[in-house]
Amino acid sequence: MAEHRFHLKASWPGLRNDVGEIETGNLKTKVSIPSEMEGPGIGTNPDEMLLGAAATCYIITLAAMLQRSGLEKEDLTMESEGIVDVTKGVITYKKIIHRPHIVLHADATEKNIELAQRLAKKAETSCMISRAIQGNVEIEVHAIVMAASE
Repeated sequence: MAEHRFHLKASWPGLRNDVGEIETGNLKTKVSIPSEMEGPGIGTNPDEMLLGAAATCYIITLAAMLQRSGLEKEDLTMESEGIVDVTKGVITYKKIIHRPHIVLHADATEKNIELAQRLAKKAETSCMISRAIQGNVEIEVHAIVMAASE
């Protein structure tokens, strides 16, 4: 069994509406509460970082699955959305929606397109971040798969 460890350093100089910093590997950024939640909105925040972790894990997993299946793509892009619910002062990360757009080579068959659709769904359950938040945050995938125009 291989075990990988990741380390993060954080500093928070003040109270709720101050600005802190985090540093881990290649990521170094300021952090604060988002302006939507009455914070200063400087740097990033936990809501964006969870969305970023889920989205990057998903798209990397999907790319690896497409490669292993032998599907050749022209392009792979994605937009993701995080929905946070605030009810009676309780903040809950409710849902993440991934919208991958997969463009296969122009000669892709209907079978290739169907396989890419299946892999787009399977990548969500295969991603380690999706598995880590499973049961706490709902995740939806709305994939668009098409063959490139000639």
